[in-house]
Amino acid sequence: MELLDKVYEARERIKNVALHTPLMKNENLSEEFSAQVLLKREDLQPVRSYKLRGAYNKIVSLTDNEKSQGVVCASAGNHAQGVAFACFKLNIKATIFMPVTTPPQKTKQVKLFGKDRVEVVLKGDTFDASFEEAKRFCDASNSIFIHPFDDDKVMAGQGTIGLELLEDTQIPIDYLFVPIGGGGLAAGVSTVFKHLSPHTKIIGVEPAGAPSMTNSIAKGINTTLEDIDKFVDGASVKRVGEKTFKICKDNLEDTVLVPEGKICTTILRMYNEEAIVVEPAGALTIAVLDFYKEQIKGKHVVCVVSGSNNDITRTEEIKERSLLYEGLKHYFLLRFPQRAGALKEFVNDILGPNDDIAYFQYSKKTNRETGPVVVGVELQDKADLFQIEQNLKNRNISYQYLNGNEDLFTHLII
Repeated sequence: MELLDKVYEARERIKNVALHTPLMKNENLSEEFSAQVLLKREDLQPVRSYKLRGAYNKIVSLTDNEKSQGVVCASAGNHAQGVAFACFKLNIKATIFMPVTTPPQKTKQVKLFGKDRVEVVLKGDTFDASFEEAKRFCDASNSIFIHPFDDDKVMAGQGTIGLELLEDTQIPIDYLFVPIGGGGLAAGVSTVFKHLSPHTKIIGVEPAGAPSMTNSIAKGINTTLEDIDKFVDGASVKRVGEKTFKICKDNLEDTVLVPEGKICTTILRMYNEEAIVVEPAGALTIAVLDFYKEQIKGKHVVCVVSGSNNDITRTEEIKERSLLYEGLKHYFLLRFPQRAGALKEFVNDILGPNDDIAYFQYSKKTNRETGPVVVGVELQDKADLFQIEQNLKNRNISYQYLNGNEDLFTHLII
């Protein structure tokens, strides 16, 4: 009960800073899954993510002496914005370490929220590398480190979401989907539900490219991943917290991995159909519903939409990943005839009426009969791929399918 008591205390500390965000029924998702699907809109916080809750609760709890020493944090974006917002509000100096790969939109927002109280330092290619740099700086400067997830008061701040959910719905929640990065949100919210709504099944959701919590729970010990896909920057860590791991392994009904391409499809869908902007981590709990469609049928379901700090410059990459996942974009390495009219024949004889060339890379460098060509084709129906491959074989065109060859695909396309 100790962490639950801290959640109640956190609710009082943050009530005039963090919003009590709306719990909104989504009609399209509810109809699609034959369930009552509600979205907890943490993307509507002042810093556009739930991270404000934990950051403010931790910082406002510091002693006057600790506040005078200044604070340090490491973040891929959202925790940094929460810390910056809190430090400007409380007039505390902050040094914030972020990965070099952080989208400019996020670093700009950190400076916007923190103004002259914040210094942003870009170090390391991943959150974990940035985290180590921040810890070294913190020790050298005798500042106070604000951990993004593995801290009781940070977890308690995030846990206030759970109190709001139970306050805002009169119908018992059957399934609650929460995103997992380092595990602070999942630990805080699951603690609330374990004591106040123990029948609720709490499902943690991670990106497939960073299964740190899933891997650790499966092994029974907190384990560091060697490599991660950094695309879902708000939920991609090599190692979850020690405290968060202990809580999550006991409280979570299950953890599920969602492919990055599926996440991208969800981002585009939420924008096009609902006019809701979600970042990759914010789309996790909606993207996972397809994998639980049988279990949630007829149930009362809540998805925590954790944030909306998406960078518009990533839109093309998001679209590309979505098309690849949905089977609507395919790349081939062809031995192409080096003569006039060859491209016209390819379009007429190989492609169907609804197929579109989205990528074409070719340079005539030799006098041989054929030369290498990389072609990207976008389809309207993924089933049309079969006919393209049949046409290539029927016309004796030598080719290599690139989508399934990660090394070659990365070398030639990305």
